[in-house]
Amino acid sequence: MTSNIYDITKYGERKNIEFKENLKKDFHLKKDRIQRLASQMKYRMEKGDGEAIYFIGVDDDGNLVGLLDAGMDESLFVLEKVAREIDAQILKTQYQKAGKGIVAKVLISKNNSHHKKHLLVGVAGHVDHGKSTLVGTLTTGSLDNGSGRTRIFLDVQKHEIERGLSADLSFAVYGFRGGNPVRIKNPLHKKEKSKVVEQCEKVVSFVDTVGHEPWLRTTIRGIVGQKLNYGLLTIAADQGPTHITKEHLGIMLAMELPIMVVITKIDMVSDERIREVKNRVFELLKLVGKIPFMIKVPEDAAFVANKMDQHLVPVIKVSPVTGEGLDLLDKLFYQLEVPSDVHDGKKPFMMYIDKIYSIMGVGTVVSGTVRQGTVKKGDKLLLGPTSSGKFIPINVRSIEMHYYKKDSAETGEVVGISISGAEVGHIKRGMIISDLLYKPQPVREFEADVAILVHPTTIREGYECITHIETISETTVFQPLDKEYLSAGDTGKIRMRFKYRPYAIREGQKLIFREGKSKGVGEISKIIQ
Repeated sequence: MTSNIYDITKYGERKNIEFKENLKKDFHLKKDRIQRLASQMKYRMEKGDGEAIYFIGVDDDGNLVGLLDAGMDESLFVLEKVAREIDAQILKTQYQKAGKGIVAKVLISKNNSHHKKHLLVGVAGHVDHGKSTLVGTLTTGSLDNGSGRTRIFLDVQKHEIERGLSADLSFAVYGFRGGNPVRIKNPLHKKEKSKVVEQCEKVVSFVDTVGHEPWLRTTIRGIVGQKLNYGLLTIAADQGPTHITKEHLGIMLAMELPIMVVITKIDMVSDERIREVKNRVFELLKLVGKIPFMIKVPEDAAFVANKMDQHLVPVIKVSPVTGEGLDLLDKLFYQLEVPSDVHDGKKPFMMYIDKIYSIMGVGTVVSGTVRQGTVKKGDKLLLGPTSSGKFIPINVRSIEMHYYKKDSAETGEVVGISISGAEVGHIKRGMIISDLLYKPQPVREFEADVAILVHPTTIREGYECITHIETISETTVFQPLDKEYLSAGDTGKIRMRFKYRPYAIREGQKLIFREGKSKGVGEISKIIQ
């Protein structure tokens, strides 16, 4: 045989390998027999860290016998039935000619589709404080060269790579299988990301935001517009906390995210400087009502993971150059629970659109984080509202998560959804796609309870600024309701009106508004329409 992928000798004494000459429905699917086969498969998978390899058409001595098509189909049918007995699945099947028939190599893995955990982490921090480098190193396991080499894995635009500055949101992923981190060898290869999603029981997706001040709106979009589980704030040891650090921390706090802090670039400074920055970080966190906790050993990660929503903020010292602290981050991400809102999962599907693409051979694709419910391939949805307030009927053609094709997507997953029924030019960021049962309504006016954080003068009727709600970023016109005007430090009720077009929003959603250095936060209290 040429190019023999079934050269049995190369597998040596690997204990997750099993040979089967053939499997018969009438014999092997009998109750006692299928139980024996299931126990055998479970053993093989335990020895293979959750994976087993079966050779069909091979006798017990490793000789390639081969099966005709009908025999092979029957054997694979039986093998699939056995796999289901232990909640496993056939991931991949390869065929090769042998004798007068064919031999199959079958990869079997645990079925993680029903209990896969997906953690979504937003990463923020001042420009050049090592956000992208940290994420690039963490997801690949490749140490940085001190000049941001691993950052290139995330900077997606030509000018971003040339300048070394991120200008848009980037997404990265790694995962855990059997408690061990699974990293991406080639992060620029789509199949690598797909494999992580497919094979890991826990997937960690990072939303890498922008640290440069002129792109603050993009950072806000990354933190406000995604259904984040946690926020990660980077602070470089050579600079320490800056005004942008405080700004990004404030945005995360406004979204009520559990927060972790990573002190980066510790290889560039002295131990004394690290202690100084650590003390400044602790003071900053205490100032906003948080309790800092320095993670020093893996056991600390398990302790702090269960208490992050109780004002505890883990602080970790990390160097992507030396690798110091990366194992502690791995331990923390593995220990962190994925917050599950069963109620959200049972609601009708809805997703805010973050990005819009036109892909050759695929068509129109919209991406974002599923806010609630579940969407399936073939579903009929609504898209909108348009500038006139209408919702357009569309169909779901396909779904992908980090290039892994899925039949469905659930609450909290970052996905790209190929749709038919709408052209790219008719879709805007901030629109939604939703199930018909969601009954979306176009909204132009609403009321919000707000707090003014920074403003040099006063906010009166007719004041205009940019308001961020989910992935919406739109000019709104203010009208204070219970006071003539609001100034820095004030709270109050405001009527707000989208200036240019309606959006689909609901009571209880949080918002951030800004104009120059003026900033405030709030929550939608009443829909007026």
